[in-house]
Amino acid sequence: MIEQDTVRLLRECDAGVQMGVSSIDDVLEYVGDSKLRALLDKCKDEHTKLEQEIRSELDSYQDEGKGPNPIAKGMSWMKTNMMLVVNESDATIADLMTDGCNMGVKSLNKYLNQYEAADEVSKDIAKRLINLEEKLAVDIRCFL
Repeated sequence: MIEQDTVRLLRECDAGVQMGVSSIDDVLEYVGDSKLRALLDKCKDEHTKLEQEIRSELDSYQDEGKGPNPIAKGMSWMKTNMMLVVNESDATIADLMTDGCNMGVKSLNKYLNQYEAADEVSKDIAKRLINLEEKLAVDIRCFL
């Protein structure tokens, strides 16, 4: 049970971190403010480092991981592009990123509760990913 929950939690973290990187990539070209760009770049770098750690853990279980849900990813991309067509501003970007962070935090906390038998390493990874998402949402509030 521990190994099964560990792998499942790591898969969800894998999907979440990929979704976060993808979402940041979707908006970076539209960012006007250098401070917002720096915050997003830093968060993307931290997500990428965590993604490597997740991949390493999954490799130790001979698991290929999990990508983001294609429907969720497509819906996110559509929402981002539609909102930016209507209002291409840093406030719109901050709004989109805040929504994404909040959804990530909610999902990851749900998976932490669902896979409570997971090992402490995978739980720590999930908690660090949650903290990254929460920190970004707080850091970009001044752009809303």
